[in-house]
Amino acid sequence: MLSGLTGSTAVVTGVGGRLGRVWTRALLRAGADVFGLDRVKPDDVALAEFGECTQGAAGRFVFHYGDVTDRPSLQDALGACLDRLGPPGVLVNNAGIDQPPSADAGSWLFEDIPEELSCTVLDVNAVGVLRTCQVFGTEMARRGSGSVINIGSLYGTVAPDPRFYDHIELDPPFLKPPAYGMSKAGVAALTRYLAAFWGPSGVRVNTLSPGGVLGGQDPRFREKFVARVPLGRMATEDDLVGPLLFLASDMSRYVTGTELLVDGGFVCW
Repeated sequence: MLSGLTGSTAVVTGVGGRLGRVWTRALLRAGADVFGLDRVKPDDVALAEFGECTQGAAGRFVFHYGDVTDRPSLQDALGACLDRLGPPGVLVNNAGIDQPPSADAGSWLFEDIPEELSCTVLDVNAVGVLRTCQVFGTEMARRGSGSVINIGSLYGTVAPDPRFYDHIELDPPFLKPPAYGMSKAGVAALTRYLAAFWGPSGVRVNTLSPGGVLGGQDPRFREKFVARVPLGRMATEDDLVGPLLFLASDMSRYVTGTELLVDGGFVCW
């Protein structure tokens, strides 16, 4: 049985994105109230999903406009969270920018990657996590408890294999933006920093880093990626739920400063 989630308040950034929806559904089903932040409101499908998870209890999911690149908007969001749902007990730093492999993606030679693209990815994925922790995490530390879960990535630990993408017809060839891995490695470093900094205040900080998650990738990419995974498949959304709830709940009450890779064993060989 999960401990410490029923009746607690969880904050999820990037709530309207694909993984934001996964975390939100899981937390609602585990009994938490969820304060969801995003620059755009979740679509009607997502809102209907969240409503189903509340089992008819109105007010257990609250959406609030919030931009992780804008500190005043985060401070406004914290005030709204305290007013609507109460103090945050869980913070899921999910907001981020990624570039899935696709023939529709932009492509550049490495030396021509636009600086503004790299700066935007770093500002959202890395500095955005720092800003959100400064606002919401500090409130948790002030109150003496909480669990911060920073969403990382497999590519914060290993480099993307260019052979995964060499079948995609793009000239220049598709490159996973280097700033993406840089940002996720930075998130893991921030996790360790904050675990040490906030440990005496009763706040745990961990990174949850998914590997490849199944979701519309082309068949050739999936074939090449899966050949590299000891478990022989990509992750499903359901594979991510248990690790999230473990880190969010009292089941991990003596776990902090770690990176939990949910990658099917990708990095073990």
